[in-house]
Amino acid sequence: MKARIREKFAFDAAHAVTINGEPEEIHGHTFRGEIVIEGEIKDGYIMDFLELRKILDSAIAPLRHKNLNVLFENPTTENIALWIAERIRENLPKDIKLHKIVLWEGDENGVEFEF
Repeated sequence: MKARIREKFAFDAAHAVTINGEPEEIHGHTFRGEIVIEGEIKDGYIMDFLELRKILDSAIAPLRHKNLNVLFENPTTENIALWIAERIRENLPKDIKLHKIVLWEGDENGVEFEF
C-alpha cells in the first residue's frame, strides 16, 4: 500500500520578478510551503521524519535570507518551487517519490505542483 507524509517549511527572502519584460522593485516575503512524499509503508513508516527534514532543510538553505535574483534569472514562485522540488528529488531514497510541492509567497499567493 502506498501512503504519503507531509512536511512544512518556511524561509524569508527577497526578489524582483520580471513581468512583461519589466522588473519589479526588489521586495521581501516569508515563503511558506509543504512537500508531500509518497512510498510504501515498511516497518510501520514511509520515511523517518527527521531524515526528510534534513533533505528539506538542505534544499532550502541556499534561499534563506537571500536576494533570489542572484540565484534565478526570474525568481517567480513557480521557478523557486520547481528548484526546491528538484533538490528534494535528487536526495530522496530511490523508493520514495516527491508527490507534491506547494509554495506560498506571503499569505495570499501560491503555486502547487504535483509530480
